[in-house]
Amino acid sequence: MLEVLLGSKNRERVLQFILAKGEGYAKEIADFYGTSLDPIQKQLEKLELGGVLVSKSVGRTRLFVFNPRYAFRNELQALLEKAREYYSPDEIERLTMSRKRPRRTGKPL
Repeated sequence: MLEVLLGSKNRERVLQFILAKGEGYAKEIADFYGTSLDPIQKQLEKLELGGVLVSKSVGRTRLFVFNPRYAFRNELQALLEKAREYYSPDEIERLTMSRKRPRRTGKPL
């Protein structure tokens, strides 16, 4: 929906994922959307260079979060939340559902 403003669909996906989950890493975002890893990594790098996101290393993984010092962070988050209202209900549920507890072995999804 915002790809015209943001420049690409993957950039919108990255921002929506990080807004919904609070943080994310490239492989996690790519797996969530079923896309290849390379374009997601490139968008994360561009957003970090632009100051929108910051990263921290946790082991061998780089976690990305919104930069709290970014001047337009609140406005960008409000725009992303408004755009999310027009997503399908299934997409909204996938983004906002957070399942962190491990599943019992052999339990069906």
